[in-house]
Amino acid sequence: MADVELVIEGMTCADCAVHVRHGLERAGAQAVNIDWRAGAGTIAAGGPSQEEMNRALAGTHYRVAGVREPADADGPSSDGGQYDYDLIVLGSGGGAFAGAIRARDLGHSVLMVEMGTIGGTCVNIGCIPSKSLLVSSLQHGADADALRHAVSVKAALVERLRQEKYIDLIDEYGIELRAGTAQVTGPHTVEVDGQMVSGRAILIAAGARPAIPEIEGLQAAGYLTSTSALEVLEPPTRLAVIGSNSVGLELGQMFGNFGTHVTFISRRALTPRSEPEVSEMIRRVLEDQGHSVLEHAHTRRVRSEDGEKVLEIEVGGEVQELRVDEILVATGRQPNTERLGLEAVGVETDASGAILVDAHQRTSIASIYGAGDVTSQPRFVYVAAAGGAAAAQNALDGADQRLDFANLPQIIFTSPQIALAGLTEERARAQGFEVQTTILPLEAIPRALVNGDTSGLFKLVAEADTGRLLGASIIADAAGEVIQTAVLAIKAGMTVTDLASSWAPYLTMAEGLKLAAQTFGRDVSKLSCCAA
Repeated sequence: MADVELVIEGMTCADCAVHVRHGLERAGAQAVNIDWRAGAGTIAAGGPSQEEMNRALAGTHYRVAGVREPADADGPSSDGGQYDYDLIVLGSGGGAFAGAIRARDLGHSVLMVEMGTIGGTCVNIGCIPSKSLLVSSLQHGADADALRHAVSVKAALVERLRQEKYIDLIDEYGIELRAGTAQVTGPHTVEVDGQMVSGRAILIAAGARPAIPEIEGLQAAGYLTSTSALEVLEPPTRLAVIGSNSVGLELGQMFGNFGTHVTFISRRALTPRSEPEVSEMIRRVLEDQGHSVLEHAHTRRVRSEDGEKVLEIEVGGEVQELRVDEILVATGRQPNTERLGLEAVGVETDASGAILVDAHQRTSIASIYGAGDVTSQPRFVYVAAAGGAAAAQNALDGADQRLDFANLPQIIFTSPQIALAGLTEERARAQGFEVQTTILPLEAIPRALVNGDTSGLFKLVAEADTGRLLGASIIADAAGEVIQTAVLAIKAGMTVTDLASSWAPYLTMAEGLKLAAQTFGRDVSKLSCCAA
């Protein structure tokens, strides 16, 4: 009998795998095999339940988040049955196209179903348009009609990339596209506007939309989202941004560059998943730019009064009023799953509606896979694309493609940029690591001195006994480019000694990683330029 597959959270190294294996064996599991990089494992069929395994892991940082029984004989690995298509893809964004292209590369037939605009979030209402506006805001600032011009530039770029990177590829790869609303009706069947089609496997990559918090009076007062904010032609004089991660910070700073006074409202610290030193630095930058930041604040209600929007905000136990012209809500995203019929079919989702997938991108139904923002995986377009490609190859060719998030990069395109790879100090300690850390201010980096901007820092997190690099955080000009070096270093298992002795070209921001690594053993302020 085939093994039972497990989705396991909290593992970051080989030692984690040993601890998990011992815990599962205590629960009575046999033939335990753990893959810490993939966050997965297998045990022999007929073993302990998920609840029993988690009881055995109680008190650790590990958790069995999903259990997959052996696939039925009619799953995607079976040659039995005739289907209209090898793969049916729901959605047309990064994850959907990556899955469709991989399937066509492997010689399989593909039907793609899209109910809206081809291209998904990134090219239409996400990465591309928001960064285009950010660039324009830095180039043109608060000049008259600058925002109106920026929106027209953005629209032209979006149209071009949608055509070149999505629409043109449909014929290029021989993908069949059908416009319509889809509902999953079975392990191999999808209904598209009343017509039933079948597929050997189904890939759900339907994306997500802005999540709107339940704040009294918000709907009546009106608000912007990450979608509608991209079409604003006149910058508001005063803007409140509810939410303090990438979307809120990027769009808020963009409006600020166009002349808006912005108040950033955060229930925790800014960029709550970042290192606290990074959060503090971006707060100082925003305040130096003339904006206001309310951290650990709760928006209780909103009302309209004399043409203004009035927010009642609780900060430190006291309630204050904030009067603005517009509100931007940037409090996360909601997966587009509620109309797909997943519950009736048996596809498991979490409390937010996100599809739960295993290390192979497979859902709780053996022939149905998920990728991108519609799942509970990190919501980045590069994760969606990797997930879609892996799903198609696993579903149709029986491959063993898995995503490794241990060195996943994350970037916020503010000025200065914020970039993270691997673990923060807090997460590393929570996962049982003894760590050493170092913080290098930009004042110590020659490139920053040449730029005339030293608002930023590098922070490295290393395993205490081995020196292995576990995480890197950067807030600096070009941080998004520099972080790739840390991504590769973490993946390769490099130590900070390895990083400190590596080549780093002078007068680049990337030299900051080498200098930060050197600070584990010496005071770099007492080195000459380029000293090894």
